[in-house]
Amino acid sequence: PAALVMSDRGLVFSAGRPNQRVSAAAAAASGSSNKSLKGIIAGGITGGMEICITFPTEYVKTQLQLDEKVGAQKRYKGPIDCVKVTVRERGFFGLYRGLSVLLYGSIPKSAVRFGAFEEFKKRNSDAQGNLSTGRKFLCGLGAGICEAIFAVTPMETVKVKFINDQNSANPKFRGFFHGVREIVREQGLRGCYQGLTATMMKQGSNQAIRFLVVESLKDWYRGYRGDTDNTRPIPKLLTGMFGAVAGAASVFGNTPIDVVKTRMQGLEAHKYRSTAHCFVKIWREEGPLAFYKGTVPRLSRVCLDVAITFMIYDSFMELFNKLWN
Repeated sequence: PAALVMSDRGLVFSAGRPNQRVSAAAAAASGSSNKSLKGIIAGGITGGMEICITFPTEYVKTQLQLDEKVGAQKRYKGPIDCVKVTVRERGFFGLYRGLSVLLYGSIPKSAVRFGAFEEFKKRNSDAQGNLSTGRKFLCGLGAGICEAIFAVTPMETVKVKFINDQNSANPKFRGFFHGVREIVREQGLRGCYQGLTATMMKQGSNQAIRFLVVESLKDWYRGYRGDTDNTRPIPKLLTGMFGAVAGAASVFGNTPIDVVKTRMQGLEAHKYRSTAHCFVKIWREEGPLAFYKGTVPRLSRVCLDVAITFMIYDSFMELFNKLWN
């Protein structure tokens, strides 16, 4: 006998006994749900570990992007000078100013990103679990937009305000919770969602590029070694190299969006009426090269960040797949 069985991809023609069909469908649904849940948990662990390793480069990048030209004088001459000035004025741990904000936010951010990608991938892959190039891009785009809305925008807004606040003569934020309380008291919840449009553009393009590059390189490597059933794990060092390439591609692809997003979330955000106005104002007053401020520290951070992220994430997913069926 044959029957139509409902799966997460719609109606599927199936042959066999009714009980067998029901059991197979239930097992497939359970496996798909488990994969999304594994992605959320593995992503959360990955996010916490990764940000502790790479935060100083994020700090330097943000400082350089906030360093607007005043006449012919700028505060920092470059990334190395930014590190020297910060350590001289505030000590080594000055490079970790705002870490708590990112640490609180990186766990849910990474959890949402990978959980959403696994869910989108599950719903768009073919019977063999493969994704077309276009669908890889769209799955990454969807994952980036989800993390922008649910985690990144409030976290990044508070982080940028913390770092920007350090540049003032009398910093007013005494800690993470005090800073959040002050921002909400003065600006409401909307104060934590400044630059939402720019952040969605940044995170969406970021993850679209990164997942497209990493997944494509993984597929290329599997084809190269003749792994047709996608069961053999890819060496972690190679996964890290794929991640570094993906990180570099995303930096060159969307740093202008990142600069606009940072300006929209800083303490001087009131100068800009909208994301488009911010873009035009930077172009007119500082020139096109201003859109690539902080590229060098961002490149070093992102390549390391994405490499570490995919290595840790794949390691935990392999562990979960062995222990959690």
